[in-house]
Amino acid sequence: MKYCLRIICLVLLLSGITPVNVAAESGSGLWDYIFSQTEEAGKLLVHFLDVGQGDSILIETPSHYTILIDGGNREAGEEVITELHNRGVEKLDLLVATHPDIDHIGGLLPVLEEIEVENVLDSGKLYTTKTYQRYTELLEEKNIPVTIAEEGTYVTLDPLLSIQVLNANHLDASNNQASMVLRLTYRTVDFLLMSDAEAEQEENIGRTFEVESEVYKVAHHGSRTSNTLDFLKKVQPVYAVVSYGRDNQLGHPTKEVVQNLRKTGAVLYSTAKGGTISMETNGLSCKISSEKKDPIYEYK
Repeated sequence: MKYCLRIICLVLLLSGITPVNVAAESGSGLWDYIFSQTEEAGKLLVHFLDVGQGDSILIETPSHYTILIDGGNREAGEEVITELHNRGVEKLDLLVATHPDIDHIGGLLPVLEEIEVENVLDSGKLYTTKTYQRYTELLEEKNIPVTIAEEGTYVTLDPLLSIQVLNANHLDASNNQASMVLRLTYRTVDFLLMSDAEAEQEENIGRTFEVESEVYKVAHHGSRTSNTLDFLKKVQPVYAVVSYGRDNQLGHPTKEVVQNLRKTGAVLYSTAKGGTISMETNGLSCKISSEKKDPIYEYK
């Protein structure tokens, strides 16, 4: 879709509308096109929350629906709730559990206990841990409707935002392999959210679906089990975001993955460095801000 930006720019110039070049707030040195328009488009906000060694993404759609994807570890749950309150979110229209690993659903327990949730989208992967058991108990106690995600289907929520499921509901696979992968499309801007999907799923997704995306949420916190160069060449990300804990014991993100991202030319943002990373788009350009200074992961 990023090539569409150049085409749109040319059309606007021919129409007498001037696109304005502004430097990205991140200080990355890249230039984003911000178009003068008589009518301001609705905004899509995607917040990659800093939950340490885990994943949590808050989405505010152009029509003002709210989606929370995962919640990090159990201890991160209260931080997620604070983030929701700080952003004026008192109710979640959709909660997504990409897979049952504790660093993804652990923080959802406090969220489910304290925040009103209208609907849940689940990967369909079952697990035997106490955390997963409590997660399912809360869904039942609060009588929250649950949908099991199916590959190739679309999430119906905001008519302005396309959300396609690219991987889910593999009961015989490992938790990571069963991870729900989502591709969000708002006008000309795409977000590819990989959860903890591995190389095998990347190959299948890249063969089956359109994956080219401006923003790439790095799979499995930058693990070498994921983020192959072949797949990243298909994605062609302009920006990538990796969520991990500083000084984690797993070596995330691995040197190999960082080098693969470097080869694509993507600007890599890190929650460990920058805290929560927020992206705002009107579907034509992407404005990036961070909780802390220096959010960009320096390639070496």
